[in-house]
Amino acid sequence: MFDQLADGVFRRRYESLDLNVGVVVGADGLLLVDTRASHRQAMELADELRTLSPLPVRWVVNTHFHWDHTFGNSVFADAEIWGHELTEVALTARGEEMKEDAKAWLDEEMHPEIDEVRIVSPTRVFSDRASVAIGRAVDLGYHGLAHTDSDIVIEVADADVVFLGDMIEEGAPPSFGDSHPIAWPVTLRLASGSIAETAVPGHGDVVGPEFVEGQIEELEAVASIAERVVSGEVDLEDAVGSGPYPAEVMRVALFRAHATG
Repeated sequence: MFDQLADGVFRRRYESLDLNVGVVVGADGLLLVDTRASHRQAMELADELRTLSPLPVRWVVNTHFHWDHTFGNSVFADAEIWGHELTEVALTARGEEMKEDAKAWLDEEMHPEIDEVRIVSPTRVFSDRASVAIGRAVDLGYHGLAHTDSDIVIEVADADVVFLGDMIEEGAPPSFGDSHPIAWPVTLRLASGSIAETAVPGHGDVVGPEFVEGQIEELEAVASIAERVVSGEVDLEDAVGSGPYPAEVMRVALFRAHATG
């Protein structure tokens, strides 16, 4: 159920969306990294946490604003909910719109569940760096535009573990729908100085520095192609077959690069 990554640091990998949730045990409570895709999924998570520890969830950190990581926030509304300031902006301004995005991804039987979701945005926000005092060091860092405009790195320094959210994708190509393809590898390169031996992506298996470096190089290849498309040097449709990811993924990335410059 929960995989122990280090002393007092765990992750739970869910079959639904192949999503990872992180748990850091503090002195008198738990810090939770992301809350799943709905209140019902979050209630399942809350039940499972009781088998891990009797301590309450006192802190939540959202890795970014996407619904599959934040729509369970309401179940933990009594906790301090941390996130980048742009995560708060997105959830506050676009939360109801994101429900339609979620329903486009999910089976129809889950649509009523998504309609029931109560959007809860982070109440503890930051712009560049922050630390959450849980009785051990948990540092939050923002390095720039990437998978979204609000991705953060969560470092558990005394455990040599980092949670990277969807800045890194294992088991599938990265998702470019809200991304900044040209900036992403630059941001991830800046963040890579914090990459520990154990790195937890938003989806998929736990990875290490070599995997992160390989994905940076893939994203750099995408960015290079995107720059040529944006400049008019190469036609977009001619470029979709030349990248490190399948054509349908590259097409989204290149359209997104056009939109974001």
